[in-house]
Amino acid sequence: MNYRHIYHAGNFADVLKHAVLCLLIRYMQKKDKAFRVLDTHAGTGLYDLSSEEAQKTGEWRDGIGRLLSADLAPDVASLLAPYLDAVREMNPDGSINLYPGSPKLARLLFRPQDRLAAMELHPDDFGRLWRLFEGDHQVRVTELDGWLSLGAHLPPKEKRGLVLIDPPFEIDGEYERLAKGLATAYRRFPGGTYCLWYPIKKGAPIRQFHEDLQALEIPKMLCAELLVRSDRETTGLSGSGLIVVNPPFTLKADLHRLLPVLKEVLAQDRYASQRSFWLRGEEKPEEV
Repeated sequence: MNYRHIYHAGNFADVLKHAVLCLLIRYMQKKDKAFRVLDTHAGTGLYDLSSEEAQKTGEWRDGIGRLLSADLAPDVASLLAPYLDAVREMNPDGSINLYPGSPKLARLLFRPQDRLAAMELHPDDFGRLWRLFEGDHQVRVTELDGWLSLGAHLPPKEKRGLVLIDPPFEIDGEYERLAKGLATAYRRFPGGTYCLWYPIKKGAPIRQFHEDLQALEIPKMLCAELLVRSDRETTGLSGSGLIVVNPPFTLKADLHRLLPVLKEVLAQDRYASQRSFWLRGEEKPEEV
């Protein structure tokens, strides 16, 4: 699976990932103390939805496009406000031309004391990312394999951190690598909050991935999954999931309110579904 992100920016998978990322950042800001976001696979940071690549797929129309125009209940609108307000900030004329990736979203939400470490290995994408944040003293952009940053950049000097691990899944074995990467990072920084993104498609080893994570015996791991269509007649992405390690105590309840609405708004067929559950932690893990 080649997940060159300009073709997919703002799609349903981004909606889930970025909505939860913004919730995690806002939760960490409940304390005055500074924290650092480590974005291991940062991409270019900002995506032009009017570009030829984005227009070729138009996936954003069934993602952020739908969500921005949805009639949301007040409680769900409040949960999504940090995310949707940031997207609107990038598009002040009311259109949807620019979509902020995870590093830009984080930066838009930061207080003066918060910091971002953004890793990107692809030379062209690194160049764009560096230019996006050039001169910004709250952001450090590094041309580095994001997997290496899980050892070299943890723990952060602030001793508080949110680590987003969002690999492109361009090569085989990425699910196994994701589990091993978490194990490495957690050993160095067990007090951090981690958010791991993964694709769901026909034949993907989701059960084995969950079992590998459970075997790490990390005390608290919360899972959220959103599928927008059946995988029976497609080889493409049918859904995506997030694993949140050391989640805020409110996140499970927030997901209980948020995920059904995202399923309703973003569904592409009648087989759309959602779930959230503890892989390890507050409740007995589900069978996976």
